[in-house]
Amino acid sequence: MKAPSWRRAVLKVGSALIAPDETGVSTKYLLPIARFINECRERGQEVVLVSSGSVAAGRKHINFEHKKVPVAVRKAMSAVGQNEMMGYWSRFFDSPCAQLLMTHSDLRDRARYVSIKNTLNRLLEHNILPVVNENDALATDEMKVGDNDNLSAMVATLVDADALFICSDIDGLYDSDPNLNPDAKKIPVVEQIDESIYSLAGGSVSSVGTGGMRTKVEAAEKATSHGIDTYIVNGRKGETFESLLQGDIPGTLFRRQSDPISNKKHWLRHTLVAQGEILVDEGAEKALIENGASLLSSGIVDVQGDFDRGDAVLVRSANDTDAIAKGICQYSAHELMHIKGQQTEDIAEKFGYSPITEVIHRDDLMILEDA
Repeated sequence: MKAPSWRRAVLKVGSALIAPDETGVSTKYLLPIARFINECRERGQEVVLVSSGSVAAGRKHINFEHKKVPVAVRKAMSAVGQNEMMGYWSRFFDSPCAQLLMTHSDLRDRARYVSIKNTLNRLLEHNILPVVNENDALATDEMKVGDNDNLSAMVATLVDADALFICSDIDGLYDSDPNLNPDAKKIPVVEQIDESIYSLAGGSVSSVGTGGMRTKVEAAEKATSHGIDTYIVNGRKGETFESLLQGDIPGTLFRRQSDPISNKKHWLRHTLVAQGEILVDEGAEKALIENGASLLSSGIVDVQGDFDRGDAVLVRSANDTDAIAKGICQYSAHELMHIKGQQTEDIAEKFGYSPITEVIHRDDLMILEDA
């Protein structure tokens, strides 16, 4: 079975491949990866590299004896390790590399999201290899994506990639844990990601990384919903990349959805973090799901959480626990508590100003698939 052809790909390399012995960056697994990138670029295929490993690379420079490393020390390790890691990547390629460090707050902000997208596209146009990583040296917990598997899926969406390759230290997704069951069988192709697929995803077996199989499946769900074929492959095996160059599938392929969602809808669904909830009545629920309508104040029953104008919120039926939609709210939670359940004309008469008609405009609203 041949792998689908691709024009632009994102390649994610994990910490266990960058610094497998936690003694700084090692070329042990990186040379075959670099050869693969070079060969792809010679064929006219564009690559964006998402590289973990800055903390693991920086450990040897900062002496810390305890196993549990404080956040401040990890940030310092990341700062020095990022420089070393970029030095290694730059030596592997004849053309220049560019470093892009980002946080989840950069991706949540629509203006910065578009700015990052434009920068990546300009770099690719000029045959410069973008090397992306989370800004671990500066990011706080609330700013972090948390793992580079999911970050790689967000980057793949940013650049409208055709393929996402997640390089790990395992051969792909198995029907049971291969570390515990010697008869476990690798699943070559996943057509649809559902709870049965998530149930197969265990934790991380790597001591240097933050992502296990579950984060890889999460990344695959994000990417495939945007029309991006996603592969989980073993980056420790040089033959993996020879197979990919020949069009074969050496790991697990998660096939892209045939009806991908738009870039903005994908950003709403997978990148923005909901800051609160809006509970709506049956009429509003039906208007949103069946008629593709905007959310108006008259259909709001209750407001939960503390959010500001422009924040993302979940929309939930007052009679159910499942969220039916997610969108960008034009009012704060405090404002909505005063106008919920009221008609627009009544709001104008009561408060003496003409309000924004839509609480959430349909262009800023994403109906969730299980609604």
